[in-house]
Amino acid sequence: MADVESFEKLKATQQLLKASLEKSKALSSAIDETGSRLEGMKQRLPSLEAAMRPITMQRCGYSAIRDQINGAIGPAAAVLKAYDVVQELEKSLSFASCSDLPAFLLATKRLEEALRFLADNCELATQWLQDIVEFLEGNAFANDRSLLSVKKALRLLQELHAIEGSARRDGGLLNDAFNELEAEFIISLMENSATTHTSIASSPLSVLVIQKLQAIVERLNAADRLEKCIFVYTEARSLSARRSLQALDLDYLEIEITEFVDRQSIDSCIDLWGKHLELVVKHLLELEYKLCNNVFEKVGSDAWKRCFARISQEFRLASFLQFGTNVTKMKKDPIKLLKLLDIFTVMENLRLNFNRLFGGKACDEIQTLTRDLIKRVVIGACEIFWELPSQVELQRRFSPPSDGGVPGLVSFITNYYNKLLGDDYRPSLIQVLQIHQSWKQNVYDDGDDDVLSHQIYSTMKEVGLNLDAWSKAYEDISLSYLFMMNNHCHFSQMKGTQLGDIMGDSWLEAHEKYKDYYAALYLRESWGKLLPLLSQKGIISFPFDHQDFDNKLLKAFNEAFDERYKKHSNWVISDESLRQKVCQLLVQAVVPVYRSYMHKYGVLVEQDASGSKYVKHTVQSLEKMLSSLFQPKIGKYSSTQHIRFIGKLKNIVMNPLRVTLTAM
Repeated sequence: MADVESFEKLKATQQLLKASLEKSKALSSAIDETGSRLEGMKQRLPSLEAAMRPITMQRCGYSAIRDQINGAIGPAAAVLKAYDVVQELEKSLSFASCSDLPAFLLATKRLEEALRFLADNCELATQWLQDIVEFLEGNAFANDRSLLSVKKALRLLQELHAIEGSARRDGGLLNDAFNELEAEFIISLMENSATTHTSIASSPLSVLVIQKLQAIVERLNAADRLEKCIFVYTEARSLSARRSLQALDLDYLEIEITEFVDRQSIDSCIDLWGKHLELVVKHLLELEYKLCNNVFEKVGSDAWKRCFARISQEFRLASFLQFGTNVTKMKKDPIKLLKLLDIFTVMENLRLNFNRLFGGKACDEIQTLTRDLIKRVVIGACEIFWELPSQVELQRRFSPPSDGGVPGLVSFITNYYNKLLGDDYRPSLIQVLQIHQSWKQNVYDDGDDDVLSHQIYSTMKEVGLNLDAWSKAYEDISLSYLFMMNNHCHFSQMKGTQLGDIMGDSWLEAHEKYKDYYAALYLRESWGKLLPLLSQKGIISFPFDHQDFDNKLLKAFNEAFDERYKKHSNWVISDESLRQKVCQLLVQAVVPVYRSYMHKYGVLVEQDASGSKYVKHTVQSLEKMLSSLFQPKIGKYSSTQHIRFIGKLKNIVMNPLRVTLTAM
């Protein structure tokens, strides 16, 4: 709606300017009437000169009056000649039009110069004649016919002096000429700035159009009509800008951060923000910058920079910067650090463009908003980065996963640091840290990578302390061993990742050893105590009927196995290869002993009619049960859900963890 109103406004302006040209004909008639009177004055000036000379010779030896008269004759003659030129130029301009722009501009320029020359000489001649009148009136010439002639000539000169002002006022020929130039300026802009509603590219201007606009601007500037010219240009190009932006759908710029439904919607808007800002700055505003420079370059940089600053407002640059500022006001969390670095990267990529496009006083507002955004991004990012170890330490009070799997915190931190240390974020993070330290007038003693490594070491140290505390929170020592096995396995798999590279090979090797160590402890503590129930040592220790003993022994084994299986079925081993390895070790440890027992004593059990009720598991079913242990429970809230969730971090889509560092 605003675009339609602007267009109609421009059309109305154009019609008004054209209508004013009709008034020039009436002015021309008035000038013709004034011209007849001036012609009479022209004829009387020589007689005035002749009349004044005798007076100066006759009266009281007033030789000074002779110099006054001689001084007035020269400017008066120049006035008459200038008026002849003005009349001729007015006639030619009244028949000229902008269809022949060079001729129209030339006629306008010459008329303006002639009027200025006429006014200057009228002023000079008037001063001389006024001096003569004062002298004559003060020396008994009050009723002299020569004095009356001088006074009449003075009145005519004053009328001529007013011609320039009349020509520049509403209805004046020169004013109408300027109005027609402005109308032509509008028409040329509107015809060459049209864009469709689906286009996201501002329309450029051809070289011929630019040259035409340059010529009009130069002429209007000489006539002190530049401000209106800038207004007209700004309106036309702003209309083009608004139409260009309609195809981008920038409604998200007006959404308050608190109105975002979830993290994913915020992330998508930030991604769009970066793409749209780059498009607007590098393409749309770059084009407008060049056009402003080209069109107004001959009238000084201040004019075209002010013009460009006004057009920039239509591209909603302030809204773009305010959106980035709103993101910095979000609640602090680790993912916000990534988003702040995304914003910093966009602004850094556009830094040279911003400095070039928005330098100077005309763009003070944009400069202020930009500096404020960068300051907020740098400070906010550094605060989150330096607080990560303490934030990890705060999670120690939470309970560990009930299934013994990898806590969401561990998965989050490792994936987070791999993301943060990648090529997309590491350079920006280092640059942000450098800027922040420079503001504090503090320089790192070590290299930037060493500072980064030190902070990551501190965070991982806190993670390790959390794991130690959580492992002691389990009542079942077997689950504690499983928990530590899972987490050491998780860290040992960091080889070849950004985090693994920065932590080093010794760190990775240590976790690999601890993984095997806790796996052995788990097998010994949980299933190792089950096997003696079926051993030869257990059988020969009881001197009574073997049949009855085997039944009781098998029953005890079944109860112990089922109890362990039921409990351990709720536990998980996050890594698939480790899970297969542990299950294989269980099968190798338990199944052969069970098979041997059933082979040697199965016949005795079968001889007793009631013995079959003690045979609960076959060798095959037992092996299948052991092989199916530690599977992730789909749909159940467990550590595996955190792993699947953290995997989405690669796409910056964070959800179930609510982007907070929690153990569960």
